[in-house]
Amino acid sequence: MTDSQDTATVEREQAAGGGPRRTLQVGETRYTLLGTAHVSAESADEVRELIDSGEFDAVAIELCDSRHQNLANPDALGEQDLFQIFRQGKAGMVAASLALGAFQQRVAEQSGIEPGAEMRAALEETRARNLPLVLIDRDVGVTLKRIYHNVPWWQRFSLFSGLLGGVLSRQDVSAADIERLKEGDVLESTFSEFAAESETLFTPLISERDRYMVLRLAEQCPPGRYRHVLVVIGAGHLKGMAEHLERPLPESPTPERETLEATPPPSKVWKALPWVITALVLTGFAIGFSRNTELGWQLVAEWFLINGVLSGAATLVALAHPLTVAATVVAAPLTSLNPTIGAGFVAAGVELAMRKPKVRDFATLRHDVTELKGWWRNRVSRTLLVFLAATLGSAAGTWIAGFRIAGALLGG
Repeated sequence: MTDSQDTATVEREQAAGGGPRRTLQVGETRYTLLGTAHVSAESADEVRELIDSGEFDAVAIELCDSRHQNLANPDALGEQDLFQIFRQGKAGMVAASLALGAFQQRVAEQSGIEPGAEMRAALEETRARNLPLVLIDRDVGVTLKRIYHNVPWWQRFSLFSGLLGGVLSRQDVSAADIERLKEGDVLESTFSEFAAESETLFTPLISERDRYMVLRLAEQCPPGRYRHVLVVIGAGHLKGMAEHLERPLPESPTPERETLEATPPPSKVWKALPWVITALVLTGFAIGFSRNTELGWQLVAEWFLINGVLSGAATLVALAHPLTVAATVVAAPLTSLNPTIGAGFVAAGVELAMRKPKVRDFATLRHDVTELKGWWRNRVSRTLLVFLAATLGSAAGTWIAGFRIAGALLGG
């Protein structure tokens, strides 16, 4: 932005009974930041009232393209090809997204309010009044990837346990507690404590997105395009976004915004590791046969037994179809020696062929995953579990059998 587009805070307001707000003037455009609770009837009503006031000529909301599509079309997941999800390696990301959504859905069911009620209200009102709608949030998949890469590998288990805890917890959350989340000072202190405890999580989850959403506003609302923009965001983003808007923004926000969308490429070491393991295992077989045929066949048998049994047992825990379990037992020892295809991919493919998800599975997916047993009851989420279980079982089998082979050769 140029010097003539300095930012000035016009007012800081807290509407009676409403969410926290900040109104700022950035050059020719005024922004009203409305902090909302994502599960709140009051927040949804407030969004409707503000848009209906006629004061705004555009509305920006804390959604990315994918979440906007899911909100506008709840059956969007049912239109996706599950096999392609597994082929593209997105199964873990989809499962994580479902786990995140499960926590919000569970809170919503306890409060009687659908998740994203305020965003849905913004969609409906902008459509009714023919107002421009600006999507400003970063893609949720990118955020999850940046969280994953930002956390040291030895702490990544805490991410899994946290997601699992959100699904397993049955503690009720009252409507009063949910509404209390709209108090800006409470959220600020909560997030400050969170940042101190886990800066690696806070940065990509909150502070990066604060900056990203402001950059998107600068891109989508250039000087002169809109007079007054209502920005509907979670209350936890209000302080950070206001601070960024109060400082000069780059004349070209796109390059910085693109850096916040980038995810680190896979480490060359991790990419090479599967091939190294394959080479070591095959070398171990060769050494075993060179010593004596009996040892060689013993190593091969142990490889197939350990890898196949662990992978098959894992899919059994996921309640996979019997043919899926059998196929995984046979395939896992072979796929472990072929880094281009995984046991999880084979297991998911057979499971889809044996138990193709029905329309009702997609329709009830978001509700089913709010409880642990629902992950097994729903054929979509169960297929995800089968994929993940076979993958983890095969990985465990590879390492255990590999060390077994090494021990047998070195011991001999």
